[in-house]
Amino acid sequence: MIPYGRHHIDKDDLLAVNKVLKSNFLTQGPLIKKFEGLISKFVGSKYAVVVSSCTAGLHLASIISENTKGKKLLTSPISFVSTANSSLFTGGDVAFADIEEETGNISIESVRTILNKFKINSISPVHFGGLPCDMISIRRLAKKKNITIYEDAAHSFGAKYDKKNRVGSCKYSDMTVFSFHPVKSIATGEGGCITTNNKKIYDRLIKLRSHGIEKIEKNFFIKSQKNQPWYYEMQELGYHYRSTDIQCALGISQLKKINKFLVKRKKIAKFYDNKFSDLTNATPLQINKRENSSNHLYILLIDFKKINISRSDVMKKLRKAGINTQVHYIPITQHPFYKKKKLNNKLNNTENFYNKALSIPIFYDLKDKEQEHIVHHIKKIIK
Repeated sequence: MIPYGRHHIDKDDLLAVNKVLKSNFLTQGPLIKKFEGLISKFVGSKYAVVVSSCTAGLHLASIISENTKGKKLLTSPISFVSTANSSLFTGGDVAFADIEEETGNISIESVRTILNKFKINSISPVHFGGLPCDMISIRRLAKKKNITIYEDAAHSFGAKYDKKNRVGSCKYSDMTVFSFHPVKSIATGEGGCITTNNKKIYDRLIKLRSHGIEKIEKNFFIKSQKNQPWYYEMQELGYHYRSTDIQCALGISQLKKINKFLVKRKKIAKFYDNKFSDLTNATPLQINKRENSSNHLYILLIDFKKINISRSDVMKKLRKAGINTQVHYIPITQHPFYKKKKLNNKLNNTENFYNKALSIPIFYDLKDKEQEHIVHHIKKIIK
C-alpha cells in the first residue's frame, strides 16, 4: 500500500540516535542547542527554540502574542485545528479569512476585509502544502494596525519566499513555527521549532517551554539568591514542551539530507503537474508554483459532480489499487466545536476547495514506477 506521506530513515539516522542512547544525555543535553543552531543557520533566523510539537510551538507563540480574553487571532480555515486552537489555549478568540482557491493559502482580500471588520490582535498565516503565503502584503496590513504575526509553517520547512530568503527567517513576521512530524520535510518523531529574530521573545520562549523556570542568575527576581548553586525560579506559568536529545539527534541527521528531500519532492510534484495537465475535470492545486515550495502536499481539485463519482468512492477505488489518499483539510469552521461558536463566516472559496480536494502520495521514497501507477489509476477513475 502506498501511503500519502512517509518519513525516510537511513543508516546515518539510526547511528545518530543509537549514539545518543549510549551517551550521558537522553534529554536536556548538548544536542538541543546544536540542533537549534543548525536550524537558525539553515533558515536565516537569529534564534530557534526546539519544542515537543508544532502545536506546542503555536501555543507558545500565542502566549507571546498575548491572545487573551477579548483578543482575536486571524487565520486560515484550511489548516489542522491546532492553528486556530492556539488562540483559544490562551483565552483568546479566532476569526477566519477565506482562501485563494488556486493555492489554498489565505486570501489577502479576505484578510483586508476582516481587518476592517474586527479588531485583530495577531495573524497566523498558514503556508498551505509548503507554498509560502503573500507575506509582504500580510506584513504591510499587519504593520498598520500593530498586529503580531506568527507563521504556521508546519508544511514549509525548506520553502522560500524568494531566491534569497527562506521561510523561518522571520523577515516578515515576529515568529515562525515548524513541524517535524514524520510526514514533514524532516522528522524527529514528534517535534517542532519556533524561530525569531527578537532576543526578548527568544528568552521568554526558552523559559515558557520549561515550566516558566529561570536558571540564569542575572535574571532572578530574588537577587539575594545569587551564588546559590541549587537555586532556580518559576517566574510565570510555563509548560513541559522540551524536546529530547534523541529527537534532536534524529533532526540533526535529517537536516543533512534536507536539500535532497526538497529536490525529490519538487521533482515528483512537477511530474504530476505534467501528467495531470490534460485533465478537464480536475486541476492540480498550486500548479506551476513548485520552485519556492517545500511541496509537502500534492492536491488535486476534482469536480466529483462532473465525473459523477463521490470522493469517498474515488478514495475506495484508489485504495483497492494500493494507493492511500487523504483530504487536507476539513475546514476548521466545520468541526462541531467551532460550529457551536456560530462564526457565520461566508467562506465560499473554502467550501469549494473542500468539496474538491484530494491529497495524493508525495514523499522522498516514492518510486518512479509507483508515481506512474498512481497517475494511471487516478486518470482511469476520474476520466
